[in-house]
Amino acid sequence: MAQYMLYGTTACHLCELAQELLLSQQNAGSVFTFDTVDISESEELFQRYGLVIPVLQHTDGRELNWPFSKEQLALFLAY
Repeated sequence: MAQYMLYGTTACHLCELAQELLLSQQNAGSVFTFDTVDISESEELFQRYGLVIPVLQHTDGRELNWPFSKEQLALFLAY
C-alpha cells in the first residue's frame, strides 16, 4: 500500500483543503495511507516547506506541491 506524508501546519486553510482532497480520493476507492506532519515542530521542515505548504510526499521522495487539483492528485497517486 502506498504511503504519503502531507506537510503543513495546523493553522493552514490550504492544508485542510489538501487533506479533504486526499480523503475524497480514499472515499472514491484509492488505496493509500497518509500522515500529516506539522512543519512548525521542526526547524528543518519549516525551512524546507514553510513557503510552499501543503506538500504531499510519497515514500520514494516524489512531491506534489500546492496548488493541485483533484485530477492532478489522482495522477500523482496512480504513479
